[in-house]
Amino acid sequence: MSGKCWVCKRQARGFGHSDGRFKIADPRRYPLDWVFCSRRCQDIFHTLYGRRLAAEERGEAHMVDASDIEIAAMRDCLKAFGAAAGHIGFDKPLGAYSEAEAMTVIDAIVTRYTEALTEHHERASTPPLRGVPVADVVRDPFADLKDDLPWEEPKGGKP
Repeated sequence: MSGKCWVCKRQARGFGHSDGRFKIADPRRYPLDWVFCSRRCQDIFHTLYGRRLAAEERGEAHMVDASDIEIAAMRDCLKAFGAAAGHIGFDKPLGAYSEAEAMTVIDAIVTRYTEALTEHHERASTPPLRGVPVADVVRDPFADLKDDLPWEEPKGGKP
């Protein structure tokens, strides 16, 4: 078998998948891109595939398990969606949007979602220190690294 492992993208090494829903002579029985590098990756694939088939039989929708941060970012998107929809007109149903109008709404939502996650990351990248005002927190932890290097001479010459 040639190709890349479906799970980890390493070179496939003889592990494959046959889809039992189709007869032996049916070419759909042996998907060429469902190949694996190891038994471990093959088992991971079959677990995911089995869960997907079970969910489809129960009629479940494929939902993303969003974190609290992502849910907060989604809530931030409501204002961007409202502004874009207000520009187009609230009396117009979503199904009647032209492609350009729909792309405007999608762009507003995706942009705000990305900005909200970026803002959270920037706030969380430098945790607050007790007793130090937020304005005094150094954004670049390596800003004074040049002063700390022992092989660099101080600006005034040798100590």
